Amino acid sequence: MKILACTGKAEVAKVYLAEFEDGQFVEFVEAVQPPIPREEKWVLLVSTLYGCPVECLICDAGGFYAGKVSKARIFAQIDHIVNQHFPDGVIPCKQFKIQFSRMGEPAFNKDILDVLEELPQNYTAPGLMPSISSIAPRSTETFFERLLEIKRALYADGHFQFQFSLHTTDQELRDKLIPVKKWDFARMAAYGERFYQPGDRKITLNFALAKQVPVDPAVLLTHFDPDKFLIKITPLNPTYSALEHGLTSYIDPRAETEGYPIINQLEAAGYQVIVSIGEIEENEIGSNCGQYVKKHIKASQKLKDGYSYAVEADNRESMGLGLAE
Repeated sequence: MKILACTGKAEVAKVYLAEFEDGQFVEFVEAVQPPIPREEKWVLLVSTLYGCPVECLICDAGGFYAGKVSKARIFAQIDHIVNQHFPDGVIPCKQFKIQFSRMGEPAFNKDILDVLEELPQNYTAPGLMPSISSIAPRSTETFFERLLEIKRALYADGHFQFQFSLHTTDQELRDKLIPVKKWDFARMAAYGERFYQPGDRKITLNFALAKQVPVDPAVLLTHFDPDKFLIKITPLNPTYSALEHGLTSYIDPRAETEGYPIINQLEAAGYQVIVSIGEIEENEIGSNCGQYVKKHIKASQKLKDGYSYAVEADNRESMGLGLAE
């Protein structure tokens, strides 16, 4: 694996752009959460597909798909970052979170499951906490069944974070935002009931929420038990795809989190609600969910609200990334 370029800064987040010997391209990320030091919480986000076939309307990583990233290449991304900070493989972070979510829907790649089985052997990391976020595509049942077995065997008692990405409770609109066949809420809830065990973290229902997009607590209560599921609402990050489809964020990442009716309604329904707002600087770096630096590099008309950090590279003309001076 050859690192072609990177952007960002170590005190917040860095995005690495890499190429494998066969020309396949990935991005991966490391991030901290200021003022929390790396030793307290360190997050890695790795790519699991070359592109993504889903083409969610809010995500820049869709629009092309060239296959699945192998187990060895997933580990190559993790190892590259780990070796920069902890070359002996001993990771003392209280929370060492690995998210399989930079590029690609994870349920389409069963090699992730092999990675999950080997992670505890490859690193000395008492704070290890893998994280899977999925739209729950249809025909991925075998992935989820094996994931359930691995989580029970290796990551019980709060050492695994599992998330379903919903984005709205309106099923017709959800089909537009996430234009592939996927599980309905009843099926998600049934799986979640089996996945959750006492001592686990609650299963997250994620809404990267756009304005005028409904979230109905009554619909959620029909399926998702507040004792086992929590709600996470995040800003809609600045992406070319969201801009193209006229989607703007319901949550203002620069404002206070109070005064949002949807949050109040969800809490009144009994849900724990997390309003997850990271560093604004991550939007400028391009390290946030849905962002994809390569798309920014190739764009003829640059996005104003994100991707403003310089992309650093040694040999810009040889990359094919449009970075030549």
